[in-house]
Amino acid sequence: MGRARSGGRGQGGGAEAVTENVDGGLARLVPDRDRARAWTLLIDGAPQSHVDLDDPSYLSFEYQRRFGHVVDLAAPPGKPLRAVHLGGGAFTLARYVAATRPRSTQQVVERDAALVHLVRRELPLDARARIRVRSADARDGLAKVPDGWAGLVVADVFGGARTPAHLTSTEFLDEVRRALAPGGVYAANLADGPPLTHLRGQIATAAARFGELALIADAAVLRGRRFGNAVLVASDAPLPIAELTRRAASDPHPGRVQHGRELLDFTGGAAPVTDLAAVASPAPPASVFR
Repeated sequence: MGRARSGGRGQGGGAEAVTENVDGGLARLVPDRDRARAWTLLIDGAPQSHVDLDDPSYLSFEYQRRFGHVVDLAAPPGKPLRAVHLGGGAFTLARYVAATRPRSTQQVVERDAALVHLVRRELPLDARARIRVRSADARDGLAKVPDGWAGLVVADVFGGARTPAHLTSTEFLDEVRRALAPGGVYAANLADGPPLTHLRGQIATAAARFGELALIADAAVLRGRRFGNAVLVASDAPLPIAELTRRAASDPHPGRVQHGRELLDFTGGAAPVTDLAAVASPAPPASVFR
């Protein structure tokens, strides 16, 4: 299938879906009928991003709101950030940073060049935003970030709805640490379901490389009752646990924050993951996207 569309560019409320083949599968940009210039990006039917061109500070997806909390607390309000986004999607979080922290300098690394082209064409970035987009593998792109450059590194990379294995290891986190400035923050979108083997392993892996950790997720996900997303936050500096907890609890779908001994106990003795042992995250059940 090739490209199909109708309606004006960027006019979500009065347009029809845009469908196009990209490297990662079939991409669809679907207009949000409740917001005039808002769109949802799906790849092979799996929702990836939601963008409101009129209000980039609006975060629709649950896990993206939790990323937003991390951004809000990563530095004093309004202070510019140097941010690296591994995984681009529709550049939702980069747009959020640009809107809430003007003069921020950001790098987005997205392997799918065709997707980058689609998003740039249909959902253009603000020309004033200092956002550089590089089409490359996430780990290769991260390797090009100067030592100590970033105040924030965000990993939100999925191929076929799974996080690639080479982005789950201690060696990968060594590259994250190298790119982070002292006191910088790493945040990752992790997806798992019962028995939470992947999630436990990822927490153990992060604990082997960072001194401070927190995990934000729906209680049902943490209890292994359903498949879902969890946002891992890591740093060598103290994390704003109380404020993260307050913000997550006040979300439309309240989240729970685990940290400290409770979070380490949650790993159940899982070992850190190395490149030699790394595997991709589990595929979500088909019912997740119904």
